[in-house]
Amino acid sequence: MKRIPATIAVTAALLGGAIGLASAQDNYPTRPVKIMIAFPVGGLLDTVSRVVGEKLSGLLGQQFIVEARPGAGGTIATAAVAKAEPDGYTIMMINDNHALNPSVFKNIPYDSVKDFAPIGFVGSTPLVLTAHPSLAAKDVRSFVALAKEKPGTITYGSVGLGSASHLAGEMLSSVANIKLQHIPYRGGAPALVDLLAGHVNTIFLSPVSGLEYMKAGKLTGLALAATKRIEIIPDLPTMKEAGYPVEAS
Repeated sequence: MKRIPATIAVTAALLGGAIGLASAQDNYPTRPVKIMIAFPVGGLLDTVSRVVGEKLSGLLGQQFIVEARPGAGGTIATAAVAKAEPDGYTIMMINDNHALNPSVFKNIPYDSVKDFAPIGFVGSTPLVLTAHPSLAAKDVRSFVALAKEKPGTITYGSVGLGSASHLAGEMLSSVANIKLQHIPYRGGAPALVDLLAGHVNTIFLSPVSGLEYMKAGKLTGLALAATKRIEIIPDLPTMKEAGYPVEAS
């Protein structure tokens, strides 16, 4: 079984030491809290952060404000959080890029482990190999056949270098012995816009972002990168069922 060694699981991270400082305050939070995200507005991380922020605002009586600071694979926003005051008022929602970036970029200005302390896990989702309807493939087997017929001409987008969507495409290329052209974006939102416009052929996409477009026929779900089907799209087969056991979540 081929499995991406990183996930798109969303967690919250807090600058080292902030948990202790925040817990020492009887009425924390006493002012608005900033939730930093490293990718553009409109993507999965932004959507999840706003849902979580709204819930926290209601529970704790202070605003949790989402601030998007995209760029450099997430390192710009992450560096800003690492330099922030460790007082519990600057937190960050992270995904797989946080673990992968030290291997992708040289000399990042923070330590992904020592400069942050986890607060909690929010959730994860398997990715769906999703195509623009103009692509002459309606399932993974026909997609692989087309890629072998036209090597290097089919494009797949990702939310950035080293991301789960990037690695999923590379893993599929490996197990299916095909050549695809990778197009990295600065986040899920711009990647999805270009997929909908047909500027890129495919993307390994979260169903949170792509499900409504698939239901409307604006995108085609080819297969789920998981070992078993999921309830919200029960008719979509898995990569394993198609004979290409790639997992990405």
